[in-house]
Amino acid sequence: MRRFLAASVGCGVVVSAATIAAAVVLAHIVSGVITDPTSRTVSHWLPALTVLAGLWTVRFLAQWLQGRLSQRGATAVIADLSAQVLRAVTALPPRHLAAVRDEAATVVSRGLDGLRPFFTGYLPAVLLAGILTPAAVLAILMVDWRSAVIVVIALPLIPIFMILIGLVTRDRSAAALAAMTTLQSRLLDLVAGIPTLAALGRAAGSAQRIAELSAAHRRSAMATLRVAFLSALVLELLATLGVALVAVSVGLRLVFGDMSLFAGLAALLLAPEVFWPLRRVGVEFHAAQDGKAAADRALALLEPHAAAPSGTRTVPARGAVIHVDDLRADLLPGRVTVLTGPNGCGKSTTLQAILGLAAPRSGRITVAGVDVADLALPDWWRQIAWLPHRPVLVPGTVRENLELFGPLDDLETACRLSGFDEALAGLPDGLDTVLGRDGVGLSLGQRQRLGLARVLGSAAAVLLLDEPTAHLDAALETRVLTAIAARARAGATVVVVGHRDPVLSIGDRIVRMGAHVLAEH
Repeated sequence: MRRFLAASVGCGVVVSAATIAAAVVLAHIVSGVITDPTSRTVSHWLPALTVLAGLWTVRFLAQWLQGRLSQRGATAVIADLSAQVLRAVTALPPRHLAAVRDEAATVVSRGLDGLRPFFTGYLPAVLLAGILTPAAVLAILMVDWRSAVIVVIALPLIPIFMILIGLVTRDRSAAALAAMTTLQSRLLDLVAGIPTLAALGRAAGSAQRIAELSAAHRRSAMATLRVAFLSALVLELLATLGVALVAVSVGLRLVFGDMSLFAGLAALLLAPEVFWPLRRVGVEFHAAQDGKAAADRALALLEPHAAAPSGTRTVPARGAVIHVDDLRADLLPGRVTVLTGPNGCGKSTTLQAILGLAAPRSGRITVAGVDVADLALPDWWRQIAWLPHRPVLVPGTVRENLELFGPLDDLETACRLSGFDEALAGLPDGLDTVLGRDGVGLSLGQRQRLGLARVLGSAAAVLLLDEPTAHLDAALETRVLTAIAARARAGATVVVVGHRDPVLSIGDRIVRMGAHVLAEH
């Protein structure tokens, strides 16, 4: 924003100079027409009118350029800050990501757009107030010192009331952003659960809940607008009273002949220019507070969660032994290791620690004797196929989602082994069907099968599977588990999280987490 702010300051100087000069020229023209009857012809005042029109044109062009530069600067800053937040949040370990996902989604999708009024309205107004207000006061002082004294006495009332109102607005803006985050997260949860509610015949009740959430959001927005309108009214009243005091003083002294008409008109024309920039700052301040609150939250998301730098070492995963201190176990190539135990004992976290996405609960995780923390993670990830508890879909075609980890050697076989071929047959464009926005959606079972196809069709040396047979029927579960065991027999290191007996039955080693009891088959 530096170059845009510098250009905006330059535009503010031009606007201020044109405004003061135009006021002086206009006062000169009007006073001359009134006091000199012989000069009441257009030709006599044509040069002065030409100068006045030129000054107004310059002021208009400078304000237009300032607004254009502010829009470009705001767009660049919002895009850059959004990208930084996305990079920082998506680099978080999954457990931390879940804690800030809703807040980050609100900030990026809606909150940071509120920064546009801050850059396009508030900052230019502040710059103009810092240039035009003191310049106008000096100009009034040069033509009538009494009016300048009145302006200087009345002027501090506007900043005082701006501060008092701003304190209230700041708290309300922060509360409104927090309320919007909560309401959005509840609404998204409700929308995500509609298929389940529909299956249970309870979907009708969700409409009432959505209406209640909408009404709550509307009340929050209206409360903020009420404060903005009332504050604008207070500032307008103070500015009007300040100009009125100057007008009364000038009028009385003109009646008694204590000042010239030119000086009185110049003071009256310049007095509103003293108060107008500050009044605009007050109005734009309230419009920009939502964006400022969102920016504060965005910076808070950036600062404490800076991604730890990746290591530099690389190791071939194929044939390497993965040792997990916390489990007191070696994950061996060519074998299936099943992690089981009660919920919350750290099974999924262990998979994430092997990936380098989270720190192990204790000890170290090494691959061929090299700590995972020292590995160059992109190179390490290229050798792993991961099936999380809820497989991720990205906007794009089915083929692009299947090849998320890289091209599949035999896509047709991978789809058949995972059972995704049946879902694929029902899609309108097959592998070219678009998923996500402007496309189709997949059920939980179809999503699970697509994730399995990614893993089973990849040539990765390490397979990490979190509840691979969730949402599958018994026949398909048997087929998938057979394919997983076959990958281990082909030399891959396979780690599976599971509870059910069919999953445990394919394990060459079962690690019962919590008590760390090892049982081998």
